[in-house]
Amino acid sequence: MACFPFYDGYVILENHLHLIAASPDLSRDMQRFKAYTAKQIIAYLQQSSSERVLELLALLKRPHKIESEYQVWEEGSHPQLIGSDAVMRQKLDYIHRNPVERGYVDLPEHWRYSSARSYAGLEGLIEVVRDW
Repeated sequence: MACFPFYDGYVILENHLHLIAASPDLSRDMQRFKAYTAKQIIAYLQQSSSERVLELLALLKRPHKIESEYQVWEEGSHPQLIGSDAVMRQKLDYIHRNPVERGYVDLPEHWRYSSARSYAGLEGLIEVVRDW
């Protein structure tokens, strides 16, 4: 995945994700990230015969999206500049606490789909850059 940005932090939940990333062309790389992951998600759903989910994703597809049958991601993103270590720490704490606030886990590092594991010295699913 060398074409994608460097990830500083993430949390993946059932209906959204938060991602802290750096890239020379973040807009382009986020489009590539969404296209790649959407294809992977759709392929998985098709292989596992998840017809109900596929039907829902087909209903969510925007009419102008004529090149695709399904809509996995919302259009756009909500980038925010992180200009200091203090802001980075605040953003990481916020995203890492999402699963705790939802009552899924007691500690952020217990959520398997989060960079909180890497920051706690545990093995994570996605490599993160921690030397910001």
